[in-house]
Amino acid sequence: MTVLDKPQPAPAPPGVPEPRYRPERPALLLAGQMVAILGAVLLCFVAQLVFLGALKHERDQNSAYNALRADLAKATAPVSGLTEDGRLLDSGTPVAIIEIPRLRLQEVVLEGTSSRTLKSGPGHVRNTPLPGQSGTSTIYGRKAAYGGPFAQIDKLRQGDEIVVTTGQGEHRYMVQGVRRVNDKERVAPAGEGRLTLATADGSYFLPTDVIRVDARLVSEVQAKTRQLPAFAVPDNERAMAGDRSALVPIALWTLILAAAGVGAVYVRQRVGRWQAWVIGVPVVGAVALTLADHSAALLPNLM
Repeated sequence: MTVLDKPQPAPAPPGVPEPRYRPERPALLLAGQMVAILGAVLLCFVAQLVFLGALKHERDQNSAYNALRADLAKATAPVSGLTEDGRLLDSGTPVAIIEIPRLRLQEVVLEGTSSRTLKSGPGHVRNTPLPGQSGTSTIYGRKAAYGGPFAQIDKLRQGDEIVVTTGQGEHRYMVQGVRRVNDKERVAPAGEGRLTLATADGSYFLPTDVIRVDARLVSEVQAKTRQLPAFAVPDNERAMAGDRSALVPIALWTLILAAAGVGAVYVRQRVGRWQAWVIGVPVVGAVALTLADHSAALLPNLM
């Protein structure tokens, strides 16, 4: 029996170097794939703050508006920061509707000002009276992320109208002016009502300080309910504060993301590239968006 020799590759033309075999480096390949996943996570974080966060804000606003409208119709809307049995209102409870005609703005105001709460809309500072009552009521709102409802309040001018509806009726305010850091604070005289709107000052996603808009109540002053003490506002609800309670879910979702990333890389190496894309993109994307949403709670609540 004649044994045929295996065909040999044709020699390279003169002057052309012989191709060299480059063995795969699993560690380098794994590192590259993990870097790609990290880049995707960062893109998810930006998308969550700018685009998906705005959708979440819109959805939460619609839900809060329907809930508050029902409470107003039944005359059960909150008129204080306390429930009937003396407990603090839950964070996120709808307490008012604010309208600013000049900015074409209508938002449901929620109780509390933590970073989590302000994802859903402007928040009422707990230790200030509700709008319409004597004293200075303060409302925080985001400048850029999650819809940025207070992004344009620095454009308000003296004489502009602000209308706030609460369980005590409709209250009208007249803007006194915009106030930045080191500007003199406008104190409400005894028996009169004031409203202060606050958001981040500076660039949209690089805040430098707090900007405020002061307004004077020009409609009838309503009876003032019990005002909460200063300690009723926890540290995570103060201006420009983040919410450290998000650290636990962040740690959990980081582990889940790491497991999903390793799984996607395993499928890529053992099964194939397209299978890894089909399985990995929706799983890693969903986990990354959830992690981004929780991580955003660590950022300043007025951003």
